Amino acid sequence: MKIYRYPTKKTWKDLVKRPVLEQKEISGLITEIFAEVEANGDKALIEFNRKFDKAETVTIKVSDAEIQDAEKQISDELKQAIQQAKENISRFHASQKQDIQKIETTKGVICWRENRAVEKVGIYIPGGTAPLFSTVLMLAVPANLAGCKEIILCTPPDKNGNINPAILYAAKLCGISKIFKTGGAQAVAAMTLGTESIPAVYKIFGPGNQFVVAAKEYAQRYGVAIDMPAGPSEVLIIADEQAVPEFCAADLLSQAEHGSDSQVVFITTDLKVFKETIEAVEQQIKDLPRNEFAGQALENSSFIVVNSLEEALEFSNLYAPEHLILAIDDFEKYIPEVQNAGSVFLGNYSCESAGDYASGTNHTLPTNAYAKNYSGVSLDSFVKKITFQQLSKEGLQNLGKTIELMAEAEGLFAHKNAVSIRLK
Repeated sequence: MKIYRYPTKKTWKDLVKRPVLEQKEISGLITEIFAEVEANGDKALIEFNRKFDKAETVTIKVSDAEIQDAEKQISDELKQAIQQAKENISRFHASQKQDIQKIETTKGVICWRENRAVEKVGIYIPGGTAPLFSTVLMLAVPANLAGCKEIILCTPPDKNGNINPAILYAAKLCGISKIFKTGGAQAVAAMTLGTESIPAVYKIFGPGNQFVVAAKEYAQRYGVAIDMPAGPSEVLIIADEQAVPEFCAADLLSQAEHGSDSQVVFITTDLKVFKETIEAVEQQIKDLPRNEFAGQALENSSFIVVNSLEEALEFSNLYAPEHLILAIDDFEKYIPEVQNAGSVFLGNYSCESAGDYASGTNHTLPTNAYAKNYSGVSLDSFVKKITFQQLSKEGLQNLGKTIELMAEAEGLFAHKNAVSIRLK
């Protein structure tokens, strides 16, 4: 871990940098993968499963029998937990629906906006060492609420060519039956281009490593939209003297264990909390089954002491974290100061894991400083907003002169004539 005591603002630009792979290396591989999937479809995906995931798969599509069998493989307690999480996520996202509001901008001129679901969406679920069945809920629930007509799911298989049963159970619970055994950049390519088994979609959702993020960005060249460039996980904690070091350490490690490319940042105004949090991290990491991943992530992570909470928040807004935890007293006072963050957790008992699983907010969030210009996934992510207008004869008479003058000033006389011919 990297330790900084009262760093000057001149150094902040370097401190907020994330660890990244060589972009030229990534770009070349992504281009090759897309070309291979476009040329060979399912056959390419099966070969990529073997190459990247050491998995033997005969077919790409998960069968109905596999989905049914998955339910028997997980405990009733886990099923109940998944169901409760789904209920909370549904409740929160359903509240985001808005009624149509018709606005009379000028007498006789009515304008309004209506939502239409993105008809075909693909959701990517990371698998491998941490099969994120919770992400199924985070993406499938709002997709269903929005009314998406076709939802497909891609996730990497294990070495035996199977999908984690909790992923299949969550998918079934959300009404998803089109599930495919493919991961990484090749899954994104398949959802972009389509294969014999996998239909092409209009928008792709879901987090992943830097290769998945690069593939999603590449997919946009084919006219496919993406939710955001959501890459390796990250958290930034701001703590004052009343923070609980053991809690802070646990939250830092909860993100660090995602993978070696994750990043955690701890900022405090209190030297005692600073010292005790570092000690708690060193102690707690020993007991983690994924301590190797967490340890690698900590090598690229920062522990910082600053002079004030205002300074801490200024640094946080520059860093623009995926997750921001305010383990501070009187956090309500500082909420208006938060400008750039994916999701914010307030107080000592609002652990980041709550948002990851079951509080109701979405955990598919912008990383790598994209919180400066992206929001996390919401109901709006799955809809397009179409505007409508209706002008009566009186409305055109009231607005016509304005349109004619503006069109003529721009030299667009056909635009002007479309109004003039009606007014005559």
